[in-house]
Amino acid sequence: MAFAIGPYRVDKPVILAPMAGVTDLPFRRLCHDQGAGLVVSEMVTSDVRLWNSTKSRHRLIHDAEVSPRSVQIAGGDPQMMAEAAQQNVELGAQIIDINMGCPAKKVCNKAAGSALLKDEALVREILESVVNSVSVPVTLKIRTGWSLDQKNGLSIAKMAQDIGIQALAIHGRTRECKFQGAVEYDTIAEIKQHLTIPIFANGDIKDAKSAKFVKDYTQADGIMIGRAAQGRPWIFREINHYLQTNELLAPPSLLEVRQLVLTHVHALHQFYGDYLGVRIARKHVGWYLQTLADKSQFRSLFNRIDNTQEQLDELDAFFVCQ
Repeated sequence: MAFAIGPYRVDKPVILAPMAGVTDLPFRRLCHDQGAGLVVSEMVTSDVRLWNSTKSRHRLIHDAEVSPRSVQIAGGDPQMMAEAAQQNVELGAQIIDINMGCPAKKVCNKAAGSALLKDEALVREILESVVNSVSVPVTLKIRTGWSLDQKNGLSIAKMAQDIGIQALAIHGRTRECKFQGAVEYDTIAEIKQHLTIPIFANGDIKDAKSAKFVKDYTQADGIMIGRAAQGRPWIFREINHYLQTNELLAPPSLLEVRQLVLTHVHALHQFYGDYLGVRIARKHVGWYLQTLADKSQFRSLFNRIDNTQEQLDELDAFFVCQ
């Protein structure tokens, strides 16, 4: 089940998708510990003039990353994308990933993300510019096209491979569909048939059984997990186990979940500092609570806490009472 991206061998075929505001360094390290074979950073803007913001500074810390360090960049200007790739490599990135899959309006309005799929000439310029600017492998994330009547995922994929892209992740919907409607696993399977580089299937993979179905159906080299990992990072080991044995892994015990959550929240406090750490911990704890069941009363209490130690103490007390 292993595959390679340039010189880097990835032994586990389950990959953490880049998600802005979610896949920060503490979460990437946690998912790697739970069995993700590859973790990809949050999207970093290609406009290096914006890198002095607090948000960008946190996204540009690559030295403590698990290897191989894959950093996703986004933008619509070939030269700026090349410069961003070079600077990220200088900061420790070992793989550069190009975002042409994000459907968010604020990204697409800047002619970046999946908006680029409308302009194949610009796609070519960006891919060539980035691939030629760095010595590390470059990967790409796309959708199946811009809209249902403009599905050009296959032609973009072939172009990418010819230019030197070394792995391709495909979200099986168009930009127009965002996250609605059925995922086009047929399109992913067709692209896989025509390419020789590793292909990662993404879209509506929620558990071990759906991961195996999609991997078998598309023949993809890897499965990319996004939203399903929020509040449930152990999904990676569950999928790995099912792919290897065809048997479902027992869910983690409450004691194990408690330790994982406390470790994660503490890591957020350390990474972001007291003020930001407390606030970012709230959304992650909210996702964990959804996994455990509806705990709206405790979530309301937790969201009012402004102190790092109090967050940890209240979480500990919450699990003791379960």
